Amino acid sequence: MAPSVSPTIAARRDQMFPVLTDEDIGRMRRFGEARAYAAGYHIVTAGTVSPGLILILSGKVDITQAGGLGPREPIITYGAGNFVGELAQLSNRPSLVNAEANGPVEAIVIPSQRLRDLMVQEANLGERVMRALILRRVGLLESGASAPVIIGPPGNGDVLRLEGFLRRSGLPHRALDSDTDPCAKTLIERFHVDPHHLPIVLCPNGKLMHNPGETELARCVGLLRPIDADKVYDVAIVGAGPAGLAAAVYAASEGLSTIVLDCRAFGGQAGASARIENYLGFPTGITGMALMARAYNQAQKFGVEMVIPDEAKLLDDATDGARYQLAIGDGETVRSRAVVIASGARYRRLDIANLAQFEGTSVHYWASPIEARLCQDQEVALVGAGNSAGQAAVYLASQVRKVTLLARRDSLGATMSRYLVERIKAQPNIEVLTETEVAGLEGSEGNLERLHWRNRATGEETTRAIRHLFLFIGADPNTDWLANCNVALDAKGFVRTGPDTTPGHGLMETSRSGVFAIGDVRCGSTKRVAAAVGEGAQVVAALHAYLARDGAARP
Repeated sequence: MAPSVSPTIAARRDQMFPVLTDEDIGRMRRFGEARAYAAGYHIVTAGTVSPGLILILSGKVDITQAGGLGPREPIITYGAGNFVGELAQLSNRPSLVNAEANGPVEAIVIPSQRLRDLMVQEANLGERVMRALILRRVGLLESGASAPVIIGPPGNGDVLRLEGFLRRSGLPHRALDSDTDPCAKTLIERFHVDPHHLPIVLCPNGKLMHNPGETELARCVGLLRPIDADKVYDVAIVGAGPAGLAAAVYAASEGLSTIVLDCRAFGGQAGASARIENYLGFPTGITGMALMARAYNQAQKFGVEMVIPDEAKLLDDATDGARYQLAIGDGETVRSRAVVIASGARYRRLDIANLAQFEGTSVHYWASPIEARLCQDQEVALVGAGNSAGQAAVYLASQVRKVTLLARRDSLGATMSRYLVERIKAQPNIEVLTETEVAGLEGSEGNLERLHWRNRATGEETTRAIRHLFLFIGADPNTDWLANCNVALDAKGFVRTGPDTTPGHGLMETSRSGVFAIGDVRCGSTKRVAAAVGEGAQVVAALHAYLARDGAARP
């Protein structure tokens, strides 16, 4: 990969760029078509959809970074037995790199659909290909090569918003300081960009965008594509957290045509966890983002269609072969025979009058490397006493000078796993203040300067110069969109399911036949990643039973 690739990725070079044997090539031939390319032919152009995975039979292919900030920089040259592609080719997304024939090339091109067939039908070979595709994406993420480029002032709320979206979407990107970076200054001058219009984003296809929204950016980089209004899916899943992704993997692997929608990015609240150490099968722990990225890639391997970010707005009845239709953003409609609600929860906000003016720049609901970079060598405050708060506190303690953890209860033990409580006690730069709550925020121009907190027992108030506040105070069910959908909710807004709601319905079926709810959004569910994954698997059996009944009932 590019020179800036981490030593870990460099150490796995043989897995990233395997040379296939004649026997391997013979097994792959039936999934593709033979092609010949003349010297200098642009086989793949960054920002456009590749014809598929390109298996080289003879000749060489040069892989280079996307242009836009200067000449194309070389990444690697492939030869006979190598294949061109990374995760974008698995889901028919626009390529992140350029591929040019270095002399005459003979190849086999395997389109995305057939590539997924190869993964299933040739398990051992498919495993090697899949591992290479994933590692190549990791390499691009590590190096920031061939990626959207964000240009703006560091610490700017919109710069952080765009960086966060691309990171949670698993896309490599670079952020350049508009004040100091010479490449950024050159681009600003070339396109005559007014400083008030920053940030700007340069997409791999060369398009320049002025402070785009997440949906607009997703369309530019190819994450979001038009929906086929005539297609009827077996199941539409609203939410791409652990429950939704688990349901998608099991449904698609069992032959159900599946589409997943999420208004933000895949991963849900689990994706915000700095490290999950009590999830079965990961004794050394795993970041929430890494765990969810694996599930996201696994779902695409089985052909799940991802519509992210796009928001479900209304669930209604449908006709012409579909039982339900979901109205989503930009006036589009998804039609399906069944629906799974896995919309999870949204972060709770402090009841502080001026909170909104600091959100995005100084008040954070996510502790990722982006936020850690902002807070380096500073003191930060974190509010919360659950596992997510504990994981974030431990992670931030390794990046900042001091973490002050504020908890409303008189101890952490009642709401946080013991191993995290012990780890927090062992960190010399974490101060825990129990029975304490935030009393006020003070700052200017969207930047926090001072934080006030109050001891609930004594009433004593403290003011400290803190510029960054992290909030992990739980979440409320994300069910506002169901207000006019005839789906029964409880008093707190969670979706009611089971025979107590509607006689004859199963544990996860809502008051509407064929509409199911799983994960954190479901009333009575256990709010754990493992429980959400379990419900995602369990609901697929209920889906099969419902679809069998529904199909028999329809002429």
